[in-house]
Amino acid sequence: MAAVTIRNLSEEAHRALKVRAAQHNRSAEAEMRAILEAAVRPEGRLLLGTVLREIGQKYDIANADIEAIAQVRDTRPAEPMKFE
Repeated sequence: MAAVTIRNLSEEAHRALKVRAAQHNRSAEAEMRAILEAAVRPEGRLLLGTVLREIGQKYDIANADIEAIAQVRDTRPAEPMKFE
């Protein structure tokens, strides 16, 4: 896990950070992690699992459908392409 040092943080910002951390019942360090995570991983990001679930719901795909596809699927390795 990476470590980060923040230099030259104003006393005002440090106090505000401690107040915010107390409001969320966590340490100042945990609050800084939460702030950084929220900044680099916005809530509106695309999540693959969510997209796949929505596709399944949109087309009414059930587990039985997936099992049926798995039974008839060709499991042999694909032949490599030939460029001649």
